[in-house]
Amino acid sequence: MLLQLLQGALALISDSRCPLCGGVLEASSPLGPRATPAFCAGCRTELALPAGGLSAEGEELPGLPLSWWALAAYDGAFRRLLLRQRQAPAPAVLAALAAALVGLLLGEGPRRPGPLLLVPIPSWKRRANPLAAQLGQAMARHPAVTLLPLLERSRPTVGQHHLGRALRLRNQCGSFRLAPAQRAALSRWRRQPLWLLDDILTTGATAQAAAQVLEGEGLAVGGLACLARTPGRRPGSVVPYYPEVAQATGRDSSVGRAGD
Repeated sequence: MLLQLLQGALALISDSRCPLCGGVLEASSPLGPRATPAFCAGCRTELALPAGGLSAEGEELPGLPLSWWALAAYDGAFRRLLLRQRQAPAPAVLAALAAALVGLLLGEGPRRPGPLLLVPIPSWKRRANPLAAQLGQAMARHPAVTLLPLLERSRPTVGQHHLGRALRLRNQCGSFRLAPAQRAALSRWRRQPLWLLDDILTTGATAQAAAQVLEGEGLAVGGLACLARTPGRRPGSVVPYYPEVAQATGRDSSVGRAGD
């Protein structure tokens, strides 16, 4: 009897908990698929997290000459979760998202020798959205990841929430430069693919401008890694449009708060 009580107590303190709801994770697969955040089955369903994430292989992004990988669509409950992380970051949630994105790139994405080299895309704002920087720091805790702060902003840009792709490209053109302190180390990375890192992918204009700077320095850009991909746009609209919501409610479901 005493042994059973001790075993039960040990199970209680050793159970992995979902960082969102606090529920016990499935004992058979506590971390879920390698590219799926360590949330319980209920939370994964609510967040609509696809197994294996999203990628350019399944959804080409017109005009973006880069591969990209994301955990899920920037929509619904997952969008609300990321917005909460911007305002009040939860370390356990961020760690789960970061581990899943690393798993996506190492396990589901293109395989590569050597470390996973990530280049964060910086913001020009002094009080920038902290999620992208915190994501990079969390991913850098993985032994296979090396974070390279190669880029800095060369000039300010305007807010892009209501801009279409053409205006975003013009807005971001020439807005990055190589960080002077990193120039001496460039020779170490010229034979390995680098991955840009951001929180949200919308049109890819920001990523494209950042990639052009790195490629101009003789570096190879493998693509973009991000938490979420903004859903497709309605023809003629400059903000994301969710047809299933519009059909269900009879109202325009366009929103204007997305990434780059």
